[in-house]
Amino acid sequence: MSEKKRYVLVGTGGRAKMFTDAVCGPFAEWNELTAFCDISQTRMDWYNNRLQEEFGVGPLATYHADDFDRMIEEQKPDIVIVTTMDALHHQYIIRAMELGCDAITEKPMTIDDAKARAIFDTVERTGRELRVTFNYRYAPLATKVRELIMDGVIGRPLHVDFSWVLDTSHGADYFRRWHREKDKSGGLLVHKSTHHFDLINWWIDSYPERVFAQGDLLFYGRENAEARGETYTYDRYTGQEDAENDPFALRLDQNDTLRTLYLEAEKDSGYLRDRNVFGDNISAEDTMSVTARYRNRALLTYALLAYSPWEGYRCAITGNKGRIEVELIEAVGRTFVAGQEETLQEDEHPLEGFGGKHIWVFPMHGKPYNVEIPEGVGGHGGGDRVMLEQIFHPNPPADPFNRAASHIDGAASILMGVAANHSIATGQPVNVDELLQLPAKTELHASLSKRT
Repeated sequence: MSEKKRYVLVGTGGRAKMFTDAVCGPFAEWNELTAFCDISQTRMDWYNNRLQEEFGVGPLATYHADDFDRMIEEQKPDIVIVTTMDALHHQYIIRAMELGCDAITEKPMTIDDAKARAIFDTVERTGRELRVTFNYRYAPLATKVRELIMDGVIGRPLHVDFSWVLDTSHGADYFRRWHREKDKSGGLLVHKSTHHFDLINWWIDSYPERVFAQGDLLFYGRENAEARGETYTYDRYTGQEDAENDPFALRLDQNDTLRTLYLEAEKDSGYLRDRNVFGDNISAEDTMSVTARYRNRALLTYALLAYSPWEGYRCAITGNKGRIEVELIEAVGRTFVAGQEETLQEDEHPLEGFGGKHIWVFPMHGKPYNVEIPEGVGGHGGGDRVMLEQIFHPNPPADPFNRAASHIDGAASILMGVAANHSIATGQPVNVDELLQLPAKTELHASLSKRT
């Protein structure tokens, strides 16, 4: 048996779990996680306890964030997994490469064009590799859309209309956390929309060229609450009697994981996980609209809302031979009260037939039809399991859909959001190449273009 690949992980918040469970669970035969790095010893201890209980692993070595270089020197990892706050991704990606390691990062790759340029320069200088984990690519629904376009079902894509809405369970949670501060997350157009922009880039096999956007904070925040006649006396939810009946309240002391990973970690992290979504110091937008042109001349209209009563997305991709329409309704009637989620089933809410996932194809001169979507198991429609196999198995199945994402894909997805942020700030359209020059791309549809 070949020697195991050695991993270390920096950033032991909630996002780390998918990676720790994969390396120490189904892929432990070929991989070894040797250390954690974080500002919070409490969080690292929580992960160590969990790995021992669940997988009989550890305890792993722990290092304070200031000792990252020492961790690399002592542990000699092959790969560093980065799951820190978004604004710090570049710092650990770059340093890992400079110290001779490859890197895997949670999306988004980073939050602005300057940090993206620094990562590109480091990849070129060191020759190391970076993988960005876009798990939505691996979901059966998204893969089926890619397959249909690859097969030429709609010809050359000319226009994409994509709308994603987050409900007031999921959407509000971004405004409780550090994501509400744009200098830490890039705002939702970077942190959340990077998923969506990556899907579009991958589906139509092109990169964004020119972007115009508008966005505002219209629902969350103290000013909007007061305009609706609402007054709040608390800056956070946990331990606040006045928040007892607040449907937006998240109480860290009523959930074992949240209590240990966040509430008890406040003493060494300084991080409040349960801030009032109608409080102050919110710089991220909750209402966003983007238009863009791609290098292959396709046009995009995109919208993201963070305060809808239901969650999911609708997308239409129109080509010169037809149209694909995609609908995924992920949650209906979900509430978030006292840390407990409740989701209405299809037969419990009054809109008969509303929900689920669908792909419809409308040929230009033919009969429309419904496309069967394979069922997946696990997070992101089954995408997490497939992605993790591709990353951590030494001989993963061949992937005809080219779902693995490099630093180039990572940059292409965030550049749409970064350009949109620049456009919101200036009121002007932005040329993406002026932010970061991406390499030329061989278009998937070049041969189709010649025939149509």
